[in-house]
Amino acid sequence: MAVVFEKTKALTDATLSYCPGCTHGIIHRLVAESIDELGVMEKSIGVAPVGCAVFAYDFFNIDMQQAAHGRAPAVATGIKRVHPNNVVFTYQGDGDLASIGMAEIVHAAARGEKITTIFVNNAIYGMTGGQMAPTTLVGQVTTTSPYGRNPELCGMPVRMAEMLGGLAGAAYVARVSVHNVRAVNEAKRAIKKAFELQIAGKGFTMVEVLSTCPTNWGMNPVEALGWVESNMIPYYPLGVFKDVSKDAVLASKDVSAKEAN
Repeated sequence: MAVVFEKTKALTDATLSYCPGCTHGIIHRLVAESIDELGVMEKSIGVAPVGCAVFAYDFFNIDMQQAAHGRAPAVATGIKRVHPNNVVFTYQGDGDLASIGMAEIVHAAARGEKITTIFVNNAIYGMTGGQMAPTTLVGQVTTTSPYGRNPELCGMPVRMAEMLGGLAGAAYVARVSVHNVRAVNEAKRAIKKAFELQIAGKGFTMVEVLSTCPTNWGMNPVEALGWVESNMIPYYPLGVFKDVSKDAVLASKDVSAKEAN
């Protein structure tokens, strides 16, 4: 009998600790499948954050290192410099990466550290009870913004992909989502490409993934998926913000055209 589907070897058999409807599980699988398909399980090292994904070291069937809150890029930098032939990635939420860890991720990208970051953006602090995050949308109600985020008091939500994509050290920066099947397939391609460019030694890579938090949003899972599409994507547009491999292709075409003339 032909095998049409099987569990990726890069995930353990541990039961995930996430709330029903949370899309962390989908993102975990996409990361694990990419590692598995690239044949780098034995030399992959992940860095777990503080947040909803704090137990990632129980879920990924690879070497994992726990980092202090927001310090995953610094830890990953150390690991990669000591083990330059390993595939090193961080898995971080918006509180971990875009708040307490903002300086870490910006400077890792600016230095062009050859690591990959999987950035899960659900526009809220999930693990600690639903407080406002740097990525919380204008007007979004949270436990610390009961009347909705006021940009005059709190500023505008931070667009991390656009910010990091403008840094010279970044090799690949994309924003994807997992709110429907097509988006999941596109997210998988982006995550796999981020790892491929790291393996090729091109520089820092990051994939921002728009995710759901039904519990803290006060929605059921289906409503939460719809909320991503109708509210998050208009402010956080999907797409590729930096891709050095495409820049190289365009540059080579430009040189060929000039030589032809």
